[in-house]
Amino acid sequence: MQLTNFTDYALRALILLGALPDGELTSITHVSDTFGVSKNHMVKIINKLGQLGYVKTVRGKNGGIRLAKPAGTIVIGQVVRDLEPLQVVNCAPEFCHITPACRLKNHLAKAKEAFLAQLDECTIADMLADNDALLILLTRPLDETAP
Repeated sequence: MQLTNFTDYALRALILLGALPDGELTSITHVSDTFGVSKNHMVKIINKLGQLGYVKTVRGKNGGIRLAKPAGTIVIGQVVRDLEPLQVVNCAPEFCHITPACRLKNHLAKAKEAFLAQLDECTIADMLADNDALLILLTRPLDETAP
């Protein structure tokens, strides 16, 4: 199963925001620059994360973005469910004529549920806990991250 780039970068953004000290704000530009994503794309991602209640945006001169709730409460499996269509294959009878007798769809559904169950076991905080190497990478000035 492959996540869309949208979900991939949303998870990265949440991890970066989770690494910030409590209450600290950062900018969408900083997040997009950190991961080499266009600012326009990151604006859409942050907007969606805000609509879903994962990110809080603060307007104004000293504004920015931060997590809307504690990193330990943001379950990665739920984020994926909220952002991904999660349809492994199209089993609509008008699309596939073997759907009524197909057994593959049940196995694919079980595989998808196992995938999500694994992601339900971890939170954004789990990605950061005892992970000094990640924290260093997220806080290093951008010009030092180039290979």
